[in-house]
Amino acid sequence: MTTQTTAPGTPGAREAAAPTGLLPLPEKAARALALGGSVLTALSTFLAWTWTADFPGDLTVYGYPGGLQVLVLVGALLATLVALASYGVRGLRRLVPAGADPALRLATLGAFATSWYTVLAISADLGGLVNLEPGGFLVALTSLAALAGALALPFRRPEPDPADPDDTGWARTRHRLAHAWTTTKALFAADSPRPVPALPSYAEILIIIGVLALGLTVFTYGIGTEYDEQFIGFLITAGLGFAALNKAGLISHASQITARHQNITICGAFVTAALFPFTQTDDQYATLGVYILIFATVALGLNIVVGLAGLLDLGYVAFLGVGAYAAALVSGSPSSPFGVHLPFWAAVLVGAAASLVFGVLIGAPTLRLRGDYLAIVTLGFGEIFRITANNLDGTSGPDITNGSNGVSSIPNLDLGFDFGAQHDLGGFTIGRFANYFFLMLIITAVVVLVFRRSGNSRIGRAWVAIREDETAALAMGINGFRVKLIAFAVGACLAGLAGTVQAHVTYTVTPEQYLFAGPIPPNSAFLLAAVVLGGMGTISGPLIGAALLFLIPNKLQFLGNYQLFAFGVALILLMRFRPEGLIPNRRRQLEFHEDAEAPTHLTKAGA
Repeated sequence: MTTQTTAPGTPGAREAAAPTGLLPLPEKAARALALGGSVLTALSTFLAWTWTADFPGDLTVYGYPGGLQVLVLVGALLATLVALASYGVRGLRRLVPAGADPALRLATLGAFATSWYTVLAISADLGGLVNLEPGGFLVALTSLAALAGALALPFRRPEPDPADPDDTGWARTRHRLAHAWTTTKALFAADSPRPVPALPSYAEILIIIGVLALGLTVFTYGIGTEYDEQFIGFLITAGLGFAALNKAGLISHASQITARHQNITICGAFVTAALFPFTQTDDQYATLGVYILIFATVALGLNIVVGLAGLLDLGYVAFLGVGAYAAALVSGSPSSPFGVHLPFWAAVLVGAAASLVFGVLIGAPTLRLRGDYLAIVTLGFGEIFRITANNLDGTSGPDITNGSNGVSSIPNLDLGFDFGAQHDLGGFTIGRFANYFFLMLIITAVVVLVFRRSGNSRIGRAWVAIREDETAALAMGINGFRVKLIAFAVGACLAGLAGTVQAHVTYTVTPEQYLFAGPIPPNSAFLLAAVVLGGMGTISGPLIGAALLFLIPNKLQFLGNYQLFAFGVALILLMRFRPEGLIPNRRRQLEFHEDAEAPTHLTKAGA
C-alpha cells in the first residue's frame, strides 16, 4: 500500500509531516471497518428494505436483490474487492496498480450514496422512515460505516499557510475554503499507475473482449432502466464506480492494452454495438439506440471541424438538417413538391452532396475569420437555415419545405429488405428501429473510417497544425483557407449522411428539429458538448460523449424545467475535474497535466 502525497508547490499548502485520516481511527481499524462495512452492505441487499411493493423495483423480497438493491450490491462488491486488494491479497493486487486507498474512498462513497439515496427515496415516496424494513436501516448504517473507515485511512494532508491577521472575515473564509479544497484533492489523489506488463496476445484480446462486454452491459442496463429513481441510482453507481476504477489505475491499463490492438478494438466495438438490439425486448430502447448512433455520427463529423481543425462551429446542426431535408424531398414523400422517389443510395448521395455544397457556401466567405468571429458567423448561418426552411411554405417564399409543418410521411426504406417491418433473425424478432440501428451502424463505421484515414493523412496533419497555431502553419506554407474549407466540407458531408437516415427514421423533418440549443439533442450546443466532453480529436471520445448526452437528457425528462439546470451542473463538475474529456488524446492530456507528472500512457490522436 502506498500513501498519497501532495505535489510540491501546491498553492496555499505545505505537506504534513505524517499522513493522517479525516477521522481519528487507527489505520488497521479503519481498513477493517471499510472492508466489514462493504461486506455487510452487500449482504443487506438480500434483505427486504420496505414492506410494500408500491416503491418501484419491489424491494420487499428476501434473498433476491431487485431494483436499486442491485446497484447497491454492485457498488458494495467493488468496494469489497478494492478493500481486499488494499490488504495485499494475492491475485487482487493487480486491481489497484495505482494504489488502493483513493479508489476505496470513491467505491465506498458510491455504495453509500446509492444506499442513502434509495433509503431517502423510499421515505419520501411512501411517507416516512416507518416504511423501512430492517434491511433498509442496516444498509444505511453499514454503508456509512464503510465510508467512515475509508475516510479514516491515512493520507498526506496539506497544512494551510498561516492566515494574515489583518484579513477580513470573508478573506479568512475564502482561505479556509481553499484549504478544504486542497485537502479534498489530496484525499482522492492517486499515484501514477505502473505500466501494464506485456501479456500474450490472446490474453490481451480476452481483456479487450471483457472490457467491451462490460461496456455493453452497463449501457444496456442504463438504457433499460424502468423508472426515474433507478436511473438516478445508476448514474451515481456508474459515475463513482468509473472514478474508482480510474483512481485504481485500471482504466489506464485498459487504455494501454487497447492501444496495442487498435484495429481489433475498433472491430470488436462495432460487433459489440451490433449485439445491442438482441439484448432488448422492447423496440422502444432500440429507438434510443438508433438516435444515439445518429447523434454520435454527427458529433464525429463535428470533431473533424472542432477537434482536428480547431474551428468553432456553433451552427453545425444545420448540416444535419440540410441532409435530412434533401433526402426527404427525393424519397417519395407526398409533402414533397418534386414528386420523385429515388432509391436510397441515390437519396444518400443527394443528402450528402447537398450538405457538402452548403458547407462550402458557408465556409467560403466565413473561414477567413478566426476565433469568436467565426463562431458568431456560424451560429448566424445555423439560424438562417432554420428560418429559411420555416419560410419556404408557399406564402413567405416558394413552396419547397412546407414551412413549419415540414416534410412528412417519408416512407420506410425498402432495399429488398423492408426496414419498416419486423424480421425474425436467429430466433430473435428485430423491429423497425433495430433495422435502422444496423443501417446506422454501417454508416457510423464509414464515418469512423473517414475520420481515421483523414486524421492520419497529410491533410489531417495540416488540420492539427492550423488548430495549434494558424500563423505558424501559414508561415510553413500551409494554405490555411483551403485546408479549413476542406475540413468544413468533409464535416458537413458526414452530417448530411446521417441526416438521410434520420429523415426516414423520424418520418417527418421539421425546422424545429435543428435548433442551436434545446432540452433534447441533437442540436448544435449538445453536439459541441459531446465533442468536448468525450475528448476532442479522438474517435471513441465523441461517440461516448454523444451516447451520454443523448441518454441522460432522455432519462431526466421527469425533472421538467430543472432538467437543463441539473444537466448543466453535471457538465460543469465534469469539466472541472476532467477538462481534457473522458477519452483525451496525447496533446490535450499533456496540456491539462503540464504541472503534474506526465501520465504513463497517453492515447494517440484518433484512438
